[in-house]
Amino acid sequence: MTTETPRTYDDFEADRLPSAWEALVPMLAVVLSLGVGSGLLGLAPHAPLVWSIAFVGLFARYRLGYDWEAVYDAAEGGLRMGIQAILILFVIYGLISTWTAAGTIPGLMYYGLGLLSPVVFLPVTAVLAAVVAFAIGSSWTTVGTLGVAFIGIGNGLGVAAPMTAGAIVSGAYAGDKQSPLSDTTNLAAAVTGTDLYDHIRAMRLGTAIAIGLSILGYAVLGLFAVTGTGGDTSAITAPLASTYAITPLVFLPLLVTFGLSIRGYPALPSLLAGVFAGAGTAVFVQGTAFTATWDAFLNGTAPETGSELVNGLLATGGVAGSGWTIATVVAALALGGLLEGTGVLATLANRLADVVWSRRSLVAGTGVAALATNGFTAQQYMSIVLPGVSLRTLYDDYDLDSSDLSRAVEAAGTPSSPLFPWNAGAVFMAGVLGFGTSWDFVLYYFFGPLSILVLFALTLSGRAASPAAGPSADAAPADD
Repeated sequence: MTTETPRTYDDFEADRLPSAWEALVPMLAVVLSLGVGSGLLGLAPHAPLVWSIAFVGLFARYRLGYDWEAVYDAAEGGLRMGIQAILILFVIYGLISTWTAAGTIPGLMYYGLGLLSPVVFLPVTAVLAAVVAFAIGSSWTTVGTLGVAFIGIGNGLGVAAPMTAGAIVSGAYAGDKQSPLSDTTNLAAAVTGTDLYDHIRAMRLGTAIAIGLSILGYAVLGLFAVTGTGGDTSAITAPLASTYAITPLVFLPLLVTFGLSIRGYPALPSLLAGVFAGAGTAVFVQGTAFTATWDAFLNGTAPETGSELVNGLLATGGVAGSGWTIATVVAALALGGLLEGTGVLATLANRLADVVWSRRSLVAGTGVAALATNGFTAQQYMSIVLPGVSLRTLYDDYDLDSSDLSRAVEAAGTPSSPLFPWNAGAVFMAGVLGFGTSWDFVLYYFFGPLSILVLFALTLSGRAASPAAGPSADAAPADD
């Protein structure tokens, strides 16, 4: 969990805060840069993010009156807030390579191809990902470990990779959202002053509806859109068996990583333990040389199984292969830091109070604020902390329970990350699953959009606003 806390409106000196229109200008510039660069010109997100950083930095220096040191500090603040995400990215890329060398991922593919059929593969994948993410409290760890294996299993069954990725990511975010071990779940409860289990209970209905509809959608895809018939999978299983020692011992890294996570260890030490367990398994079970194992950790794997298909499935980039992903995340975090550190986001969050007229509009507006913050800052932590801290007083004014605030920021903030291809979560998910951007599979990522839509639907129905006292859910706060 991040130790940095975004500043709210009251944390800034009045003469340093931008006006409403001054806050809108850099936001519109970011939208224009990313829309033209990535959407219209088809560029990778790096250049549009650099354009955005340059504009926001110059605007802060010459319009808002910040000196260069303050501009640098703001960008650094975004990087400090995302340092854990950067470190996890490094470790995950190395872990995938060591687990491939250890036979862990090949073993999961080997047994998975024998147990699953194309028709049930997608809904089963979503359910298993949700269960694992709930148990260990980490969507990133789930996708970076089991997810990679399931991409290979789906390929062997003839299931399109974007469909598989959508099911994996949907299940991972759904389980993460309801887990008491999840950092984002604990963060949402903490910044809104809500008891952890009250927060989890408040999310339960919306999460159940969203993941239930997602699983139904994957079941329909399995019946009508999956063209693979399963058939003879020996084209994949035979090269796996001839190249790797497929024994129960290859799953030791999996047990170590998930076991530590279940016992409450944070993601980073659990993943690092998984790297060392994978390296040890590669040496003692697969017979790989010690130096070759750690070279795979750094530079990735290029197995020679005799099958081009299997070689492609098991080729990994290692830590050195994380450069494209890390560069995107660093640029996005620096941009988010500029928008936060110069008061742009705080001003816009404060202005939300001017357009709120009822409890329902407040909850819905909170969801929109969390969604927009996730898009502009590329940081799911920021999407929870900024609206969560900024709007607490407004929820008190409308006599709403703090769990309404915690539910809204997490329902719209956490699972919306893959919807923005420059977001740290989106870049991570796409990179480890073998896609250029998250937009390559976002059409099949059902849970994220459904989580947001269900929040709005429950809000309109009155189910997402639980007043602490008796007034109507549409009542405005009483005058002092």
